[in-house]
Amino acid sequence: MHPSEQIQRLKYSSKFASAQDDIGSALGRLHRDGISRSNRYEVVLYPPTGSRGTGSGATQNEFGQVMNQFLGDGTVRSTALKCESISFPGRNLDTTEDTNIYGPVRNIVTGFSFADISATFQCSADMREKIYFETWQRLSYNTRNFSMGYYYDYVGTVEIHALNEQNDPQYGVALVEAFPKSINEQALSYENGASYQTVTVNFAYRYWKNLVDETDYPKVIPNVTSRDSSLGATRQRELNFNSVQSRLGNDF
Repeated sequence: MHPSEQIQRLKYSSKFASAQDDIGSALGRLHRDGISRSNRYEVVLYPPTGSRGTGSGATQNEFGQVMNQFLGDGTVRSTALKCESISFPGRNLDTTEDTNIYGPVRNIVTGFSFADISATFQCSADMREKIYFETWQRLSYNTRNFSMGYYYDYVGTVEIHALNEQNDPQYGVALVEAFPKSINEQALSYENGASYQTVTVNFAYRYWKNLVDETDYPKVIPNVTSRDSSLGATRQRELNFNSVQSRLGNDF
């Protein structure tokens, strides 16, 4: 073997040994830190109240009163707990080609955009989850004269948290100025009597915020008083609007 080839082999062997050490360290960290699981998550809803109303001289949207009732009787929290699937939002960087240079194309970032988030909720026998989101939508318009509502009367905040094995939040995002843009149709059939009903809601929002960047994160998710003791101690959390407003600042 030529001496130069021997040198190249020695360099490769050295790099490979270093890579093996890195793999060993990574496996050690994985064993120590664990792995994030897609079935360990928490959804928290901070709905609007519809305080100003949509009619001439109205002080409160009539559906805003119903929303406040939902908050008081635990419907908001129980609905969030019945979220059986949701996704963390993505972010797309909008770009344009820089044509003022020679050679390979350079893409320049001109802005960013977000896609709607879809969430599926299990429905109770009285369909209160579907009614809840329909009521939230009605904060945006008057059902009698079809006038549009005030923007800040129908937008709220949706938080999504990834939990560890001890149900402590490790990562979270807030969908800022969110509202249920669409509620999907629900199929009915005699074919499978054992299936249960779900409602899928698509949330629009202005932007999302990474809560890990907040100084108080990881944090204990606000406690909610629930009538259902089977939800467990980690699920007994109370909605705290002052808390979310302080975290989001002027964005809320």
